[in-house]
Amino acid sequence: MKASGGSASLLVLGLGNVLCSDDGLGVAAVELLARQYRLPESVRVMDGGTLGLSLLSYISSSDDVILVDAISDEGPPGTFIRLEGSDVAPAVRNRLSCHQIGVADLLDALNLLDAEPRSLTLLGLIPETLELGLGRSPPVETQLPVLVEKIADEARRLGHQLHPHAGTPTTHSEARGHAVRALEL
Repeated sequence: MKASGGSASLLVLGLGNVLCSDDGLGVAAVELLARQYRLPESVRVMDGGTLGLSLLSYISSSDDVILVDAISDEGPPGTFIRLEGSDVAPAVRNRLSCHQIGVADLLDALNLLDAEPRSLTLLGLIPETLELGLGRSPPVETQLPVLVEKIADEARRLGHQLHPHAGTPTTHSEARGHAVRALEL
């Protein structure tokens, strides 16, 4: 059930497989966002990994959704990509990484159930590699702080005030080694 009255709810959902190099950038970005920003009660940040349809109830119960993922596209690795609304579904069929089928099925299910969020935005970076590996490529790793700021900007555009924690580092290096989990951060 979507929020009614009061403030709208926002779900920031990191997608991707952290075992496939740059494909894990969505998960890394939302972990960094949760550490660097104070999140109002209206904002939920989740590591959705590669769960696909298992995420249906989380998205259908949110007014606004920001998906964060690696997005295959033309351009140099680390380039920021932003898609919204009706541009998201076609993009996940053609431009997402190796778990794109699960995301496409998720969006199709939301449509069939008439449970689409009020706004849907896809933010991400162009990956350099999706090969098996735990680390991200240098171009993607360098742009993670930029992606996190873009996520915060998008949340603010949707009316959710995110404020940085005082003294929070702007690099992602401390996030390496954290266990990945498919639950709220």
